Amino acid sequence: MSRKWIARTRNIAISIILLSFVLIFCTESLAGLKAGTVTHSSGPLMAKKADGTIKALTINSVVELGDTLVTEKKTYARIKFTDNGEMVLRPNTQFRVSSYNFKQEEPRQDRAVFNLIKGGMRSITGLIGKRGNQDSYKLETPTAIAGVRGTTYECKICDGNCGSIPNGLYLFVLSGAIEVKNNAGAQNITAGQYAYVESLTSAPRILPGNPGINFTLPLSSGESSTTGERKGTDGCIVR
Repeated sequence: MSRKWIARTRNIAISIILLSFVLIFCTESLAGLKAGTVTHSSGPLMAKKADGTIKALTINSVVELGDTLVTEKKTYARIKFTDNGEMVLRPNTQFRVSSYNFKQEEPRQDRAVFNLIKGGMRSITGLIGKRGNQDSYKLETPTAIAGVRGTTYECKICDGNCGSIPNGLYLFVLSGAIEVKNNAGAQNITAGQYAYVESLTSAPRILPGNPGINFTLPLSSGESSTTGERKGTDGCIVR
């Protein structure tokens, strides 16, 4: 075995180790980027951080890229994002900030990918999706893909917790419009309409009316109970 071959192998090993440190550093740095701030919480609110740690959040706590927010059974929490978008999380919800980038001077770099793992939420979209790339805002849930632009909408996942209402994803658009799609098809939903997605293999469809889900937010959420207007400062992908 030649010294030249040994030296080359050693250099390659060192390069791999250094690259691994760089990737770890970059991942941790990105995961710590500020995405928003908690402006209201009516009860316990936790954040599972990208590094696996768990942190209790209160009003004025920072929400970071990579955080999975978890609300307890009586907790409503409102998050204001740096693009002025807002999200109200309902009780028993898990919501992840999977990707987020917003700089006022770089609209074409906008990106927001959220993941509603369980539970429900109401969203008032901010500047991301309204400027630059219109496909830069997405909300992922277990049953479909959708996109949002300048919209106020509700998203609720039923999984054995909605009484006699069938399991699946339910959506309600208060203003604007969204497109919901999955492997089975796509559906546009406009203001005042309700929609349902049973599974990834079932196409989204418009419902004739409210399926029996209470989309009204209580005053404890900090928002207007029916319109989604602000009371104070406050498998679906929604596009």
